Amino acid sequence: MDDDVKASMHKHRHTTLERLEKYISENHFQDVNLRGKLYPFSKEIDRLYHWSMPDGQGAWEQWSFRQVITQDFRPANIGESFGPLWSTHWFRIEVTIPDSWKGQQVWLRWNSQAEAMLWSMNGEPLQGLSPSGPHQRMKRDITNGFNSDNDEDTKMETNNHNNICTENGLPNQMRTDYPISRCWNGSQETLVYYIEMACNNMFGSGKDGMINPPDTERTFRLEMAEVCTMDADVYKLIMDLEVLHDMAKWLPKDDPRSYEALYAGNQIINTILKSDYRLASKIANTFFSKGNGARAHTLALIGNCHIDSAWLWPYSEAKRKCARSWISTLNLMEEYPEMRFACSQAQQFSWMKTHYPAVFEKIRAQVAAGRFIPTGGTWVEMDGLIPSGESFIRQFLYGQLFYQREFGVQCKDFWLPDTFGYCAQFPQICKQFGITRFLTQKLSWNMINKFPHNNFIWEGLDGTTILAHFPPGNSYEMNVKVEEAMRTVKNLQDKGRVSTSAFLYGYGNGGGGPTKEMLERARRLKDVDGCPRMEHMSPNSFFKRLESEKQNLCRWVGELFLELHNGTYTSQANTKRQNRECEFALRDAELMLALAAVGGELNEGKLHAYQDALVGAWKKVLLNQFHDVIPGSSIGLVYREADQMFQEALALATQIKESCSALILQDKAEARQGESVIVNTFPWKVQQVVSVNEDNLEPTRKRVRMEGEVTQATRTGGHYFAVEAQGIGWTKLSPMCPAPVSVRVSNGVYVLENSLIRAEIGKYGQVLSLTSASDPARDVFKKRDGHQGHGNQMMMYDDIPLYWDAWDTMDYHLETAKVLNDEHSGCVMTEMKVIESGPLIVKLQWEMRISKVSSITQEIELSAVSPYLTFSNHVNWHENRKFLKVAFNTGLLTRNATFDTQFGYIERPTHTNTSWDSARFEVCGHKWADLSEHDFGVSVLNDSKYGWTARGSTLTLSLLRSPKAPDEYCDMGSHTFRYALMPHKGSLQSAGVQRRAYEFNNSLMVSSTTLSEDKDTWYSLVGDGAMIEAVKLAEDKTGDVVVRVYEMEGGSPKVWLKVPSTPRPRSAYLCSGLEGPYKELSFSVEEASKHLFIALSLSPFKIVNVRISYG
Repeated sequence: MDDDVKASMHKHRHTTLERLEKYISENHFQDVNLRGKLYPFSKEIDRLYHWSMPDGQGAWEQWSFRQVITQDFRPANIGESFGPLWSTHWFRIEVTIPDSWKGQQVWLRWNSQAEAMLWSMNGEPLQGLSPSGPHQRMKRDITNGFNSDNDEDTKMETNNHNNICTENGLPNQMRTDYPISRCWNGSQETLVYYIEMACNNMFGSGKDGMINPPDTERTFRLEMAEVCTMDADVYKLIMDLEVLHDMAKWLPKDDPRSYEALYAGNQIINTILKSDYRLASKIANTFFSKGNGARAHTLALIGNCHIDSAWLWPYSEAKRKCARSWISTLNLMEEYPEMRFACSQAQQFSWMKTHYPAVFEKIRAQVAAGRFIPTGGTWVEMDGLIPSGESFIRQFLYGQLFYQREFGVQCKDFWLPDTFGYCAQFPQICKQFGITRFLTQKLSWNMINKFPHNNFIWEGLDGTTILAHFPPGNSYEMNVKVEEAMRTVKNLQDKGRVSTSAFLYGYGNGGGGPTKEMLERARRLKDVDGCPRMEHMSPNSFFKRLESEKQNLCRWVGELFLELHNGTYTSQANTKRQNRECEFALRDAELMLALAAVGGELNEGKLHAYQDALVGAWKKVLLNQFHDVIPGSSIGLVYREADQMFQEALALATQIKESCSALILQDKAEARQGESVIVNTFPWKVQQVVSVNEDNLEPTRKRVRMEGEVTQATRTGGHYFAVEAQGIGWTKLSPMCPAPVSVRVSNGVYVLENSLIRAEIGKYGQVLSLTSASDPARDVFKKRDGHQGHGNQMMMYDDIPLYWDAWDTMDYHLETAKVLNDEHSGCVMTEMKVIESGPLIVKLQWEMRISKVSSITQEIELSAVSPYLTFSNHVNWHENRKFLKVAFNTGLLTRNATFDTQFGYIERPTHTNTSWDSARFEVCGHKWADLSEHDFGVSVLNDSKYGWTARGSTLTLSLLRSPKAPDEYCDMGSHTFRYALMPHKGSLQSAGVQRRAYEFNNSLMVSSTTLSEDKDTWYSLVGDGAMIEAVKLAEDKTGDVVVRVYEMEGGSPKVWLKVPSTPRPRSAYLCSGLEGPYKELSFSVEEASKHLFIALSLSPFKIVNVRISYG
């Protein structure tokens, strides 16, 4: 024990410990304890004026500071309330500091129950202000308390969306003080400040609960507006006592150092009571100077402020949250030079540059100093499952390019702490952009199984590896508390393998990031005997240390599956549909723009304008892929904003695609005058039945026969044609004459048949039998015991989670299944009717009233050339916590199901042998999923869905949910979507399932041309097993073309990229994701061909970027 410390008189640990707590308490005995001495003098501000900004949510973006301060400010008073939710109120405050405060620290204190920004009278943002007030509290064990392996300490943790409460349930994210002066000069001038009040608290304003829909009538009361003095000596001793108390409480009870901390704190109180503050401070300093041993575990302190770009607030409020939080962080950096602050999401930096240029310049200076550290490399912290592979590429591309352009840095770390699962292609995509490390903590939320590593080598789908770290504190919002430090080391699952763990501290989502109190604790805990060592580090410094120990780490292969939030694969179906549409539309638009550019069809100004417009459209889509938007877990206001952005992106992509295709095909986009042509944007031949308007057919009639079996009238006055289009290219309309498709009715069963498949449909829409013409004896639904399964079973489930409404569907929902389109369901159904009867397309239609408030109309379609049966659905949906799915109860015996994923596919078990298997009761997949035996199988394709269940021989596609929080109208209304059922002989690869899924999502385009040629091919592939995912102009505007190819079947084929020889390319290189060339490729020439060929050797699921220069 230190010389100045005397043990307490009695061995009553509990009473001494609580003495320390109460002596610095904010809630008890403030009239006599040390906390009550912190602000010895105070006075209300002298004058307060108010102006209410018109037009509500988002209006602030249209007003400059100079415009605001010229408005009619009127007197206001403390105690008044302001609103409604999302509105903005400005205050002008005037105050004169008493002369008696000269030489003291002077602070401004403000609390309006709402987030706010303090501005100088010159328009400089000074600091963010965070409110106090009651807040919904939820313990972590609500989501993670069912794992028998969880120890008692784990249950003390709180979920990261809620880790904001003190033990009495009140938030501790308050930031209500601003230092006017550290030593007031005695001036009697009147100080003038402005305060911008945003009428929302840090987590929006859920009615009767944090994640509930917003309380739009909520008002916010101005509780405090004053200036005061602060006693720096008292503040220092409060921080000393807090850390000593926490060491006494959280170090093991049998550890002598716990008692030494307890007695030091007790001695400090006794010394303060004798008014000897200097000796009290000396006792604390002596205690904290006693260092750790050389082998003490190190916690890498990384400040951060996780701000959701939208969640329980709209995008416009996220912009202000960033400004408030980051200016507060910049202020702290002046006082604490050791501080390092990591910040992700290039979009948020871009918002700062646009709306807060002065703050952005301060950030730029601290980036150059290595203290404010851009990290992550992506445009936003996106969802890790639902975006396409190309979307992930663009997240990194536009994120890294922004950081390079604005700061001259390139991120080396992928920072995605809070998303709902991580796709297996992330390691390869990261490496494409120079990123070799990955950090998250979300898998600590697993419901069933504890992930076995905090540090590991993550091997992706193609075999690429990166270094991964999960901070063992299981949070990105630590407070630099002793308990957190001890818990971090206790949780570490790689003890003895690593010497350092990341410790992410700082309040998020508007709380302002790190605080003065956190940094003061860090100084005391830097190297104190009994606690882990704390060292401020950048992410790069931390990962360098971890890399030096990576030889000790284990390996994890494949996806990182989060055993929670499975409902996010389905919630907000309209958002997911628009995202899929935009991804395909942007692909086609970029392809057409690249072709028009290479062909010299556009002047430089228009070319660059189109290119910039497509980047802007991509960025809107990428923003909506944020990890609380596209999953469906935001408030309704966010989805109104997202819908608008998706519609703008889709309209722009469509306009550019049509304009460029008209230039390429030498026709007018607004008035087609040439012959009809079929444009195929996939690198293989496609056969489809297309619909052509009568107006576009006249020039074509002069060239080809259009009667008889080659055509069929549509119900809208056009004509169906079966066509074959080469890819990637165009072909003049030249109808095929396939064997006709037929429909007949036998004993109430509808038989649909073409040359490829045969299906029997019951009167309620269920598929009773499905066979492939290549193996007519194998019925997809025939069970091994002779029983017959059914497909297209519309299933309804009760869907009531434990807490996270829009996020979660629980395993027990599977116990509540009800088949709707069954004669015993009680649902009212209309009789099946034939609405189109061939020879090119047959369609059936049936309707069902699901409940008093919901209904479905379905068309079942088979074309003459289609290998799959298509189901087109229109659903009027108004349920309450119900889950609609479609099930296919097959007769296949398979232990794994295969699911489409980014740049490839993954397999998951269909059984529940282990708890890891059982936890995958609802999984994410993209355009298709497949159940197959060795030589036969069935696939389900879709155009906008992501949730699947594969159990035994049944494959189920999730269609619609109906949660009520945080958006009470989630998925209410009309929905249109399609899925298809495809039997196949042989493997899914040999049957071309992946190709058919692409075609199902993006049909052949009908256009027109005045060119004399009958067809032309642009970029394409020779050889099987690969896909051209993108053809785009290089971002540097040199006119070079980047072609992105990936291997999609899990093999190692050699393919040839087919490139037009006119104009003749100058060179070709392999390039990185950032489009920097690194290896030259050679062209080969084939006689009598208009194309050049580039040989590409691929391996399973490998992504290859080829940059072609035309000089």
